[in-house]
Amino acid sequence: MKVNVLEAHDRLKHLVKDQSANVFQGAEECLKKNPLSLAIQEKSPYVYIFAHPRTADDGVNKRLLWQPRLSIPEVQTNSYLFRALSHSDIIEVCWILPPKELWGQYEQGKVTESNWASWSISQFKRNKRILEKTHPDDMPEDKAKNIMKQIIDEHKFALTYEKMMRGLYG
Repeated sequence: MKVNVLEAHDRLKHLVKDQSANVFQGAEECLKKNPLSLAIQEKSPYVYIFAHPRTADDGVNKRLLWQPRLSIPEVQTNSYLFRALSHSDIIEVCWILPPKELWGQYEQGKVTESNWASWSISQFKRNKRILEKTHPDDMPEDKAKNIMKQIIDEHKFALTYEKMMRGLYG
């Protein structure tokens, strides 16, 4: 079978664009629909969105887990981190780190090159602390922990209240 190089390149460009759109759509959905993200945004001017692929229960397929946070997690390969301003559409990339075995595919000049992935890989190799450095507008860690404790306490109260009401009124 003879492959048309131009057609294959166009399909690859479409695939890369589609995957990028899926990642940013996931980040946006986490920002706007995830209950924890919404609770954080009520108490903080920003939220971090951490994503990392995990193998599904079938052992074959992958799915992205999205975790809203108030602080930057430890950097790890095969993960994404975004910082969003609360109640807005403003989302900035902190890092995009593909799996280590795929790093060569994102280099400049390759069809799948990615400036964000290349920069993130370079920082990960040379100075991971740059990727984990807090944003200048981030709140102190103790304040972030207090906010998360408040959110958890409010969630526990809501669950207890709901359970009590079901017990009273069925």
